[in-house]
Amino acid sequence: MKAFYKNNNGLIETQKWTPNCWINIESPTETEKKYLLEELQIPEAFYNDIEDIDERPRIEIEDGWTLIIMRVPIKSNDIKLPFQTIPIGVIFKADICVTISFYKTEMISDFVQYTKRKNINTKDNFDLVLRLLLSSSVWYLKYLKQINQKIKLAEDNLEKSIKNQELQALLQIEKCLVFFITSLKGNDVLFHRIKNLKAHREHFDPDLLEDVDIELSQAQDTANIYSNILTGMMDAYASVISNNMNNIMKQMTSISIILMIPTLIASLYGMNVPNGLEESKYGFWILLFVSVILSSCGAFLFKRRRWF
Repeated sequence: MKAFYKNNNGLIETQKWTPNCWINIESPTETEKKYLLEELQIPEAFYNDIEDIDERPRIEIEDGWTLIIMRVPIKSNDIKLPFQTIPIGVIFKADICVTISFYKTEMISDFVQYTKRKNINTKDNFDLVLRLLLSSSVWYLKYLKQINQKIKLAEDNLEKSIKNQELQALLQIEKCLVFFITSLKGNDVLFHRIKNLKAHREHFDPDLLEDVDIELSQAQDTANIYSNILTGMMDAYASVISNNMNNIMKQMTSISIILMIPTLIASLYGMNVPNGLEESKYGFWILLFVSVILSSCGAFLFKRRRWF
C-alpha cells in the first residue's frame, strides 16, 4: 500500500507525489517495487536490506542516498509469538523521502493522526526519523503494558494449577521480551549515531532529542524490569515443581517400604527350613496379623514424618 503525505499543520495525505513529501509504502507489491527501483531509483540493496526480517538498526549512505533502518514492534497473529519486531527503512535523497515496511503496523497510522492532533510539521528528513523513533518507543511501551497483563494472567493460572500450557505461555512472553530488548538496544545505538552526526546535529530540535532519549530509556528499562520479573517467576515455579516432585518421590518411597514389610515376612517364613510355625494351623493367620501390624506401624510413622 502506497501513500503520500505532506506538511499542513500535521501530515496530510495527498493523491500524488510532490517534492519534499513523504512516501510511505507498507507490504509493497511488485508494481510498487518497480516504482521504487525504476522511477525513484533507490538502490536495490537498500530495498533488499529492509526486506530482511532480521535486519539490525543502522544508518548507511550510498551514492547520495541515506538509509536508516529502525525496528518497531507489531502485534503478531502467531500464537507462539504474540509480539515481535520488524525493520522499517527510511530512504531519502534531496526532495525524495520514502519509508518502507514489509509488514502492516499500527504505528504509522497512529503517527499520522498524532501529527494532525498536535499540528506537527516535520522540518526535514532527519526530523521525520527522530519522530518515528519517538513514536516507536511509545508503541514499545504500549505493547509492554499488554505483555505485563499476560504475565499477570499466566501467574494467576499458575497459582491455581501448574500445567504445561501456562508454563509455555510464560516462555512465549519471555521470547517476546528478548526481541523487544534487543531491538530497543539497536534503536538506542542508532539514535546516538544520528544525534552525533556532525553535519546535522546543529539543526536538530533539542527538545525532540530529549523526548526520544527519555522514551527510549524508559522503554528499555521497562522491558528489562519485566524480563527480570519473568525470569524470577519462572525460577520460582521451577523450584515449586522440583519440590513437588521430591514430595511425590518421598511418598512413593514410603509406600514401597511399607509394602516391603509383609513381603519380607512372607519370604522368610516361606523358606523350606524349620521356623516353629510350620506345624501350627494358625501359622498363616499369625504371619498375616504380624504383617498387618508392622505395616500399620510403618504407615503411622511415615505419616508422622518420623522417618523423613
